[in-house]
Amino acid sequence: MARESNTNSGAQRKDGQHRRVDRQPASSELGSLLNRQPPYSMEAEKGVLGSMILMHSNIDDVATMLRSHDFHFEANRLLYEHLLEMRNSSKSIDVTLLLERLKDKGDLERVGGASWIGEVFSSVANTANARYYAEIVRQKSILRSVIESATETLRDAYETESDEAEKLLSMAEQRIFAIGENAALQIGKENSVRDVIMQALDRLDAKMRGDHTEGLVETHYVDLDKLLGGLRAAELIILAARPSMGKTAFAMNIAENVVRYTNSPVLFVSLEMNAIDLIERMLCSVARVDSHRLRNGSLDDGERGRLRTTASGLSRVPLYVDDSPSRTVAEIASTARRLKRRAGSLGMIVVDYLQLVEPDSSRDPRQEQVAKIARQLKGLAREINVPVLCISQLNRQADEKGHRPRMSQLRESGAIEQDADVIIFVHREEYYLNHDPEAQAEVAGQAEIIVEKHRNGPTGVVNMTWLSKFTRFEDRAPHHHEEFGGIGGNGNGMGRGEF
Repeated sequence: MARESNTNSGAQRKDGQHRRVDRQPASSELGSLLNRQPPYSMEAEKGVLGSMILMHSNIDDVATMLRSHDFHFEANRLLYEHLLEMRNSSKSIDVTLLLERLKDKGDLERVGGASWIGEVFSSVANTANARYYAEIVRQKSILRSVIESATETLRDAYETESDEAEKLLSMAEQRIFAIGENAALQIGKENSVRDVIMQALDRLDAKMRGDHTEGLVETHYVDLDKLLGGLRAAELIILAARPSMGKTAFAMNIAENVVRYTNSPVLFVSLEMNAIDLIERMLCSVARVDSHRLRNGSLDDGERGRLRTTASGLSRVPLYVDDSPSRTVAEIASTARRLKRRAGSLGMIVVDYLQLVEPDSSRDPRQEQVAKIARQLKGLAREINVPVLCISQLNRQADEKGHRPRMSQLRESGAIEQDADVIIFVHREEYYLNHDPEAQAEVAGQAEIIVEKHRNGPTGVVNMTWLSKFTRFEDRAPHHHEEFGGIGGNGNGMGRGEF
């Protein structure tokens, strides 16, 4: 028995030694990889520059594909910048004029002298291959960017505390996606008016047939959809109001309509409420159950039954809630990308609310932080190619005489007004009439959805009904519901509270 124990112990030592031996080559191989020369092609870089010197029209083709940082060698980067500047200033280009310019600017020695210019000039086999040379340079640049990003991630992984691992993962994903996004933006994308007109006519035909139009999300509020034409892909829609006006409820109602009627996945980023509270509110809204009675536990059997039925249906819709209390736009983007890959598509993104989004730099003035967040959200809408509906607060000026909200009251930054494609206000006059019960009773349940800015269409006011017990907005005229199968039914014989 003792001998057997020693044998097992020896086996363990051998296994341990084997594992250590396995790790050593892995570490050595990693060090070897990091010390390798980064990918580049001197021949392709010379080919691009030589083609630009020999045939000026090549400069226009190459300029849509390459930026100076795509060149690996500093001399080639500088030479490329000079050629672009000469072309942009409409100056003639040949070897002699290029040499004179470099001498005047004091850059001749920095680009390797006259001998290097001559070598570049004579290295081109065929000027017609300029775009092929440029594509090689671009691909090598992408590979170097990937290596740089991976190296930064590796360094950060060794230096990051264990409780920040998820943040590091988000940063790594952001770096990689940024490489792809920048690479895609460099390629020229000119569309002929004929192609664009055909796409527009196809979309018009689809709308006339009542078919789902790609890139268009209907709110399923009839009058609002008539005014806006639906929420369009790549648009930033700002939904603003003072506290307790129902802006979160209205955003939730739109998200609910999208997932129920179109089955398109929706990402709801809730920075203010946790997911349970948010879904409880949605359950009460759809099932027409008083949310206050749910909170104090005084529901009757009928209400509990409606909630169970609603919960069963709601569990099948593609609504995803991210209730992390702290999120940057980059982290929201990472979540949206992963969801889009996993679900295959994404209908829209809702962010509640803008002023709670974490800035990239806490040292910047607050106005600059909010302005940058608004720009990033607009960039997110374009990148993911879905509508981004972002809730925003209004400042206290909205509580002053007149009460009606204005774009100048958007809290903390006027840049929100510039970046938004659509700005919508939620206004309920009864909110301001607590001191006058009779006047308040006259306007009770009345709500205005004010479209103050619409980059691609008209502005106006849509009157709606506010059901405070159910935290729900509905179209004012019941007969309008027939156009979309009704809020109380979806065309399949399902009533309110059912799916």
